[in-house]
Amino acid sequence: MPKPADPTPDFFGYADLLGDAERAELAAIRDHLEQEIKPLADAAWARAEFPFEAVEKIAAINPAGYTYPEFGDGRERGALFSGFLTLELNRVDPSLGVFCGVHTGLAMGSIHGGGSDEQRERWLPDMAAMRTIGAFALTEPEGGSDVAGGMRTTARREGDTWVLDGAKRWIGNGTFADLVVVWARDTADGHVKGFVVPKDTPGFTATKIEGKIALRTVQNADITLDGVRVPEADRLQRIDGFRDTAAILARTRGGVAWQALAVAVRAYELARAYAVDRTQFGRPIGAFQLVQDLLVKMLGNVTAMFGMTVRLAQLTEAGRGTAEQAALAKAFTTARMRECVAWARELFGGNGIVLEYEIAKFFADAEALYSFEGTREMNTLIVGKAVTGHSAFV
Repeated sequence: MPKPADPTPDFFGYADLLGDAERAELAAIRDHLEQEIKPLADAAWARAEFPFEAVEKIAAINPAGYTYPEFGDGRERGALFSGFLTLELNRVDPSLGVFCGVHTGLAMGSIHGGGSDEQRERWLPDMAAMRTIGAFALTEPEGGSDVAGGMRTTARREGDTWVLDGAKRWIGNGTFADLVVVWARDTADGHVKGFVVPKDTPGFTATKIEGKIALRTVQNADITLDGVRVPEADRLQRIDGFRDTAAILARTRGGVAWQALAVAVRAYELARAYAVDRTQFGRPIGAFQLVQDLLVKMLGNVTAMFGMTVRLAQLTEAGRGTAEQAALAKAFTTARMRECVAWARELFGGNGIVLEYEIAKFFADAEALYSFEGTREMNTLIVGKAVTGHSAFV
């Protein structure tokens, strides 16, 4: 029997754009994730519980420090390295990848981009070390895609205190985060503002959303804010409108594209390994034309996704990345990811619906990635406006 070719999903060698030291560092991170975190993650997904024992092990790879080196170990890695790091973490477990994305990208990103120097120094060092965990509360029960104009959570100023009232939904990390960045509309000027709310603040209640079929480890919460009092010192001082919020989301959408790539990569890896090992009709199923067709279609998607995410990282690092490019990357990669996990599940046959073969978890998780950080339709309208000059938003 001929020896299988190189199984790497990075068929065009995009990782070669990194330096030798960076590739070695990523290889060490992959080993750590596989050995120390994957067993915890797989068991937690099946139970729909969060593996708190994994937080210290995740902190050991310093994901926040790579993004904000001034609050980490001080070593600058760059957007491309950060993208490949996101790939490695989500390739092992998308739920823990989302946990890190919410904490590092959304919560820390809000404070880093919207906070004063004093606020950055007060919160970010402990968050970078994962001694303090953050969440990001934007989506509401009646406001998802239209939350920019339809936000119902209000902030009313009383002297040096703000009073928050309203509700939020689908808040990742929301059941246990130490700090939650809450977005609310100022009743005086109508502008959206950001507030950092500790979890033990009176009037703040977080309830776990049960019964999810995707990203089961992520502890999404329904949050109610009933007269929550926040000092002016905890209002993000450089946020004064939804445009500032949207800028944070634009930065994190590039990370979601890498998450989608990671899920497609893992689906391909699992499908290819199964095709080589699984025997039917006296030969490996990978020797059949229809199976090879599925694998090649998956590999084509993965390769296209690599090209888009890598280029977006390069543009971002050069200061030339745009919100419209991030929107296109998110919309495109999540759609191609969805195709890949469906083809992979098809290749596994009946075995594809049980957790023993792992692909079922990625098949389910893909549905959440496809929808959050802006649906495909919303991101399409962002790009459509850029290419036509006409807004099609309602």
